[in-house]
Amino acid sequence: MENHRRDDSPSGLSDFAENEGLLGTGLTTRQIEAFGRKVTSTAGHLIGQPSETNAHYQTAMTEIHRELRRPQAQRKVFALTRTTPTDLVRSKLSTTEIQSRALSSLPDDLLANIPEDSSSYSLFQGFQATLPESDPEPRKSHRRRGSKNKKALKDADKSGALPPTAAGLKAERAKLARRLDMMGVRKNMCSGEIHEIDNKIANLHNMRKIVLDRLAGLEMDEAQLEQELTELDNKLEDFPDEEEVPPAIATPKSSEANEDSILPEDPAMDTSFMSESIYQKIPSPKSLKQKSIRKRSMPVLHEHFEPGSPIKEIQAHNDVVTAVDFDYPFGTMVSAALDDTVRVWDMNTGRCTGFLEGHHASVRCLQVEDNIVATGSMDASIRLWDLSRARSAPRNNRINKRAKEVEAEAEAENEANGFHYVNHEDTASRPSSSSSMDDCFLFSLEAHVDEVTALHFKGDTLISGSADKTLRQWDLVKGRCVQTLDVLWAAAQASTSMTSAAETSWRPSGRIPDASADFVGAVQCFDAALACGTADGMIRLWDLRSGQVHRSLVGHTGPVTCLQFDDVHLVTGSADRSIRIWDLRTGSIYDAYAYDKPITSMMFDSRRIVAAAGETVVKVYDKGDGRHWDCGAGVGIDENDSQLALVDRVRLKEGYLIEGRRDGTIGAWTC
Repeated sequence: MENHRRDDSPSGLSDFAENEGLLGTGLTTRQIEAFGRKVTSTAGHLIGQPSETNAHYQTAMTEIHRELRRPQAQRKVFALTRTTPTDLVRSKLSTTEIQSRALSSLPDDLLANIPEDSSSYSLFQGFQATLPESDPEPRKSHRRRGSKNKKALKDADKSGALPPTAAGLKAERAKLARRLDMMGVRKNMCSGEIHEIDNKIANLHNMRKIVLDRLAGLEMDEAQLEQELTELDNKLEDFPDEEEVPPAIATPKSSEANEDSILPEDPAMDTSFMSESIYQKIPSPKSLKQKSIRKRSMPVLHEHFEPGSPIKEIQAHNDVVTAVDFDYPFGTMVSAALDDTVRVWDMNTGRCTGFLEGHHASVRCLQVEDNIVATGSMDASIRLWDLSRARSAPRNNRINKRAKEVEAEAEAENEANGFHYVNHEDTASRPSSSSSMDDCFLFSLEAHVDEVTALHFKGDTLISGSADKTLRQWDLVKGRCVQTLDVLWAAAQASTSMTSAAETSWRPSGRIPDASADFVGAVQCFDAALACGTADGMIRLWDLRSGQVHRSLVGHTGPVTCLQFDDVHLVTGSADRSIRIWDLRTGSIYDAYAYDKPITSMMFDSRRIVAAAGETVVKVYDKGDGRHWDCGAGVGIDENDSQLALVDRVRLKEGYLIEGRRDGTIGAWTC
């Protein structure tokens, strides 16, 4: 009995197998041990961790548990209902649904911005309305062979061969009623979308206004910083000048003797006979270019306004504005009028910063280029000014206390209104310190014997036209006249080549010759090219190297009052109430358009042509789409009933329009 006792151990199992004769069947001890290990591992997999096939499930659960450990997620879970955690567990929501709602919940700040929906239709009705309607008649490609008879019955029903049944009529009525209901739902949905778009547009307009105010503030700060930089540059340039003063004082008198030896002994050839500027000591403009005030960044605020929007209006003068020009938008403007004053303005604030004094009569023409200003006057002289030499003087005089208060009020009103329409009534008064512009005068060019009516300078060359029927070319480095062009002589030379002898004399053209028109209405030069418009309606293109007329453009029937050219086109305005665009490559007329009254001033940029045509508005022509429109204070006002003055002068640069009127008012507009 002891030999047959059973043992549960592996050794006992092997002994039992041997004793029972199991080894005879081919199973060894090692195979039995391997079988035992397989059974153990299979059980471990059954009751242990999931296999690799369920690894994505384990990863998802790990992320959920990690998310639920955060306090914010726990607060969302418990804030799902206003009940205790026990009631939450006892609710009908499953655990996965609670977790899903907790993780997909939105914060209160996002829920507060949801727009209110005034629609009376449900979301399900909206889905039904957006679904495409089923075609009552199936398409031919999807028809079955057995549908021919049905189609024939339907056609017979519609044609009236068979009487309609009540069921068919009810079905048709239900179908039409459903379509009508769906159309009502669609209309409501479209109305809701329109209201939503309107709200978005209103919000965008508010955001645009906020950004525009921010941009205006940045440009104001930018202008102030650039002014401070300019003052520091002027102070730095004063230091070497002060160091060089003692050597200049100790110069020998031999130089004065050399200067006296240059003068001729003939009394008929003294300085009073020729231009005084020939013998005057003139500072070289090359040294002035080093002090040139160049804008580091151009203003862009006016580009974001609607075309024709008012920016500023200034009561600048007490008489007709004869000339006006500026350097860049919201920059420095110089204006002249028949009140014998030339004023300098800061267009950023709308205040007069000084006077350019020295002419003995009214200024008829002027040009501003960077910080250099050229003025031509009825006293037959041309003066050049450097605005970078202006010095700001303190305003602590008791007499000017009221003027400072007025300027402070105007500045506060300007800041409150931004860059919109502001009427400065007191800005035309004389500034508290006019000595700030005393150092700006450079030199005078005196050779004409009659009033200067037109001028233009580019680089070191200045061209002037006068009522003495001559054009003069000036060298700004030497400060003297280098060439005189006689318009009458050029006209006579051109007429001698014609067969008709009746055209040999100068004869103003036009229906009614205007004796008050300027003989030289406008000039412009570039390098060796010169364009000149005169009272006979001719535009002459000169070659300054030879002093000869290269080409004459015939077309105007009245005096030419203004012109401007670029690389391809030449635009001219005339008293014959027309503006013509010439092709400089062929010399022919490219385009032309007429107005009701004579053109007194014109200018163009890359997009538009603006003109003063004897009205209370500025005439604008868009070169892109060919559209004509009006800009100015007189838009929408009848000229017969209006108290506004007529516009005489216009200037345009980069969409920034300046217009001068006959009552001395100057307005700035977007164009």
